[in-house]
Amino acid sequence: MLKVLLTDDEIQIRKGLRMKVDWEEEGFEITGEASNGQEALEMVRNSEIDLVITDMRMPIMGGIELAKHCQQEFPKVKVIVLSGYSDFEYVKGSMKEGVRDYLLKPVAPDELVEALRKIRCEIEDEKKKQVETARMRQLVLTQLQEVQEKYLLYLVKEEWLQLKMVNERLSQLQLEDLVREDAIVQFVTVEIRENEGNLNRLKELRIPFQMLCREIAKEYSGTYSFYDPSYANMIHYIQLIDSEKLNSTSNVIKKIQQNVKKLLNLETVIGIGNVVNGLPNFKTGYISSLLAWSQSQLGSQSQVIEGKMTREEGFEFSPEFERKLTNAIENVQIEVFKDNIHNLLGRDGTQSIMTFSFSANRVLFLLGSIARKYHIETGNIQETMWNCQQSIWELNAQSKVLEHLYQLAELIIEKVRLARFSNGKLIIDSVRQYLDQHYASEISLTSLSELFHINSAYLSETFKNYVGQNFSDYLVNVRMEKAKRFLRDEELKIIDVANLVGFSNSGYFSTVFKKHFGQTPVEFRNSVD
Repeated sequence: MLKVLLTDDEIQIRKGLRMKVDWEEEGFEITGEASNGQEALEMVRNSEIDLVITDMRMPIMGGIELAKHCQQEFPKVKVIVLSGYSDFEYVKGSMKEGVRDYLLKPVAPDELVEALRKIRCEIEDEKKKQVETARMRQLVLTQLQEVQEKYLLYLVKEEWLQLKMVNERLSQLQLEDLVREDAIVQFVTVEIRENEGNLNRLKELRIPFQMLCREIAKEYSGTYSFYDPSYANMIHYIQLIDSEKLNSTSNVIKKIQQNVKKLLNLETVIGIGNVVNGLPNFKTGYISSLLAWSQSQLGSQSQVIEGKMTREEGFEFSPEFERKLTNAIENVQIEVFKDNIHNLLGRDGTQSIMTFSFSANRVLFLLGSIARKYHIETGNIQETMWNCQQSIWELNAQSKVLEHLYQLAELIIEKVRLARFSNGKLIIDSVRQYLDQHYASEISLTSLSELFHINSAYLSETFKNYVGQNFSDYLVNVRMEKAKRFLRDEELKIIDVANLVGFSNSGYFSTVFKKHFGQTPVEFRNSVD
């Protein structure tokens, strides 16, 4: 019901208005009465009012002045002014002062009903627009958060070659805190479990769980959440740690457990990773939180497990070694890959279980990254990856882990071999997917050719043959389409949108956008409001 305030200095007029129409049937409820404009204004300030029906001439404050105040303070409140014949023309001229409609006294019931229906339609339309605007704003904010989360996942699971590009992208995504050289972070893995082992209920509550965890992250400065599709019932956090307060994650963990239990009636199993310093060690931090979680007890009881990996453990997996393994896979050299893996993981009695598990996870992440890069995540490959992950978590099956890693590598190498002998089509599909994901980075033909182990001239020619345009034009098209999505969020400045899609200069971004769509970014934003 829409709330109505009747304002007239004569009580009989107010009583008469109450009796002229069936207010409830018309969708209105009279929630108050006032004898002058000042009294009415105070009631509007202290109550939820949708419509004010007021006499024009009253002591202390008249109807026109009341309408002016409402327009200034409460523009969503509608005002209908009642006037005598002698004031009628004056009231008609006051429409610009906030008066939405006017009726001649004595008010005819049918005219009042017509005015009420008109006002109700206007209010309902406005509320629909407000809901849609709020929904679109939330959608765009979710899109921005989605881009942030995807990039955090990229940092901890994918192959990235240039630290400078990573730093630039983090700044573009408003994640500047993570760029600092002295940034100390800790990863936390949170899994939900159900008391009665009801898997369907867990599946139904995944989205509410993710939303709740994201809201909690917003409450703590320097805390970011992300989702890894490999672990369906989990959310992961990365938290900046004050070097003097290394236990600051405890407040976040308590909040998570309390809210998940209270609001969703689920238990939480939380793995706390090792504290790490600098972007190159993010993978180590993430894997350490997963390994901590993997040591949890079976069952649905809530648990918190802290990582036990020492600083000496897990650092044998250098970037150079990672590059050596990647080259072996992409150059279709399975024996070279197996030799390197055996040297890393096949040494009996010379490494701890934790070191072995960490290194095995790094290899698994690397193989998954290559599979995603070549867009070859078939059902068979995904199943093998999951089996391998399970064997790593068991912490007591070294030969089984090696067997799964070799099997996975062979499957991926066979797919890479097919891609390289497909006349370029599968390679170009992979390159396009990479551009779609990393559109905001400073990408060149040289960097692409290095990443995909292919001659740059051949890549350029093949890309144009299959796509119909060169890679730089394709990249601009992707950036412009992404820009349109971000421009729908009015909270983002034009320079923010420019940065998010890879432009450091908003003027140049506006020029490219207008050339592309025939509108400036501002004109486009105004056209979709």
